[in-house]
Amino acid sequence: MTSITLLDGGMGQELVHRAGDQPTPLWSTQIMIDHPGMVTGVHADFYAASATIATTNSYAIHLDRLARTAMEGRFGDLHAMAMAEAKAATAAHGSGRIAGAIGPLGASYRPDLHPDAEIAIPLFTQVAEQMAEGSDLFIGETISSVAHARDLLAALLPFGKPIWLALSVNDSDGTRLRSGEPLTDVLPVVRQGADAVLINCCTPEAIPAALNIIREAGLPYGAYANGFEHISEGFLEEAPTVNALSLRRDFTPELYADQVMGWIDQGATIVGGCCEVSPTHIAEIAKRLRSAGHQIV
Repeated sequence: MTSITLLDGGMGQELVHRAGDQPTPLWSTQIMIDHPGMVTGVHADFYAASATIATTNSYAIHLDRLARTAMEGRFGDLHAMAMAEAKAATAAHGSGRIAGAIGPLGASYRPDLHPDAEIAIPLFTQVAEQMAEGSDLFIGETISSVAHARDLLAALLPFGKPIWLALSVNDSDGTRLRSGEPLTDVLPVVRQGADAVLINCCTPEAIPAALNIIREAGLPYGAYANGFEHISEGFLEEAPTVNALSLRRDFTPELYADQVMGWIDQGATIVGGCCEVSPTHIAEIAKRLRSAGHQIV
């Protein structure tokens, strides 16, 4: 029997489906204003499905992303909203840990937009300052380059909280980061203070090759994939929305759980889901884990 940490699923996409609103570049952030309490409901449903982590709805709350939008100047307010929603669901559930989520600067899957370290580290530090008090751990998501991993880790280490770094790899080649750099190049960075290393927001098929590499870091490791066909060129343009991405037709809870159980067989001890992974997907994974004799922690 293995102890497995079961993450939640894709907050942003779940909010899009529930709200029925037209997605915007800051869709999940906007929903906290337009639909108070909806984020708490999503957290609650993932907890009910047996997730043990509530990942805060703070992925896109960066000063650079809010600039020149209607939410400019609300950096602190928005982080407080995200934390309050996660805390409310955790308190109601009676257990669980809160992971303070920190997404990429600039845009997802665009390592070319990551700024120089002297700019990136202070920006990440400002986010961490907002999330530190309420978070049990930090989770840096969709890390697409070595520089991104290095700068985020440098910003987070002074806070003294556990740090999980989630790396995003090429959808068709799990041995490479989205920057094109070999995944092996990031291992010396994660060894400098990360508490776990994960693969996230890529196709499930890319993950087995990536796990074979990150296991060499000597840290707890795992993965959580997305349900998109691939990251389209349209999503790599300025200010993209999820309308540019297509849900794959074979992304049922049963088929996704098949993939996840394969990662468990590879030694993964932290699993869950990213975009398009619903509470139903997480519930199916939990059922499979228990049937296989694993303990969800």
